Parts: sequence; structure tokens; C-alpha cells
Amino acid sequence: MDTVDPKDLQLGDEVYVIYHNPHTPSVSNVKPAEIVQHPKDPNALALFLNDTFHTIEDDDALFQSESDATSAYNQMYQDEINNYF
Repeated sequence: MDTVDPKDLQLGDEVYVIYHNPHTPSVSNVKPAEIVQHPKDPNALALFLNDTFHTIEDDDALFQSESDATSAYNQMYQDEINNYF
């Protein structure tokens, strides 16, 4: 389950992220996202997800494949479920 280093991203790449719903913090999903030109900084790239541009941060967990993102999601939330019960 390897993550993509933000420094290795190129325009047009597709990545997968674990997206936390800002309106319902307890809801998360694996979503595809595209690497695009940042709309306000021509020297930077951005993550285009849910029709919104997101600044790419060094600590973002970006995955090359949906299966890698799903594995990380399952591992993260399975630990929470095990701790809950």
C-alpha cells in the first residue's frame, strides 16, 4: 500500500484519496482525483476532486490505485471498529 510522493505528480495523473466529507465528518470514501494545474498558481499543481480544486499538501495520502486506497481505508477504519467494540 504505497502512497504517491507529491513531488512525483505530473499534470493529468489520476490518483485516489480517502475523502472525508466536510459536512458529515464520520463519513469517508475512496475517491478518484485528477492532478491539474493550480488555478491561482501557474507553477503549482492541484488536486481536482468533487468539482473542487484542493491544494496538494506534503502530508496528503495519495494512492496510485483504487485497491491501494481501499486497503488503507479498510486498515484505518478496521482498527477504529476493533477499538470501538
